[in-house]
Formats: sequence, C-alpha cells, structure tokens
Amino acid sequence: MQEKLSRDELNHFEQELRERLSVLRSDVLEKLSTAESYAEIVGQVHDAEEESLADLLADVSLAAIAAQQEQARDIDAALQRLLTRTFGSCIDCGEPIGRERLEAYPTAKRCLSCQRSLEKRRAGPPTPTL
Repeated sequence: MQEKLSRDELNHFEQELRERLSVLRSDVLEKLSTAESYAEIVGQVHDAEEESLADLLADVSLAAIAAQQEQARDIDAALQRLLTRTFGSCIDCGEPIGRERLEAYPTAKRCLSCQRSLEKRRAGPPTPTL
C-alpha cells in the first residue's frame, strides 16, 4: 500500500503544476497570435492553394490551443485537489496514487489500477476475430 504524500512532496507538486500552467498559458498566447496571423493571411491570399494552406495552418494552431486548454483545466483541477487536501488520492477508490505515477503525470486523479479499469470500460468489449 502506498503512503500519503508528505508536506514537502505536496509543495513540490504544487510548484511543478504552477510552472506547467505558466508555460501553457504563455504558449497558448503565442499560438493565438500565430492563429490570428494565419487568419490575416487567408484574407490576403490570391489562389485556392494558398487559402487552403492558410486554413490548414490556422486549424492546426487552434487544435493545439484546444489541447493545451484541456491540459490547463487538468492542472487547475489538480491545484484544487491540493487546496482541498485530496491531491494524491484516487478519486475512485480513495487509495494513495503512487509517487512515481504523480511524477510522470502530476494531474493524475486515479491510481493506476482504477485508471486501467476505466480505460477497459471505455474501450468496451473486445471485437470478435474471424
């Protein structure tokens, strides 16, 4: 059985999460600026090929921003768990999440066992082979 995290460990994870959030926010602002530049290009292009490329670049940039926003929400949720003193405990079974898992994935909200069970349920029954 895993032990609960110490105050020093919790402080370590809080600092790491805040640093990641800061980097994400800066990156999103940069990508938003880039997406706006692509949108300006779309208005200035003169043929369908250039317009298609500019649209693709804008779409890719916006998709990356959406993914980073999701990461930021996960970090905010982990910071909230730190405030409520539930960080490091599985939201399904209540057992401590292993430190190694939290080092690799500090926004983890489930222990490895519960995460695997969730992924199996989401995957559904195996498809029969012929």
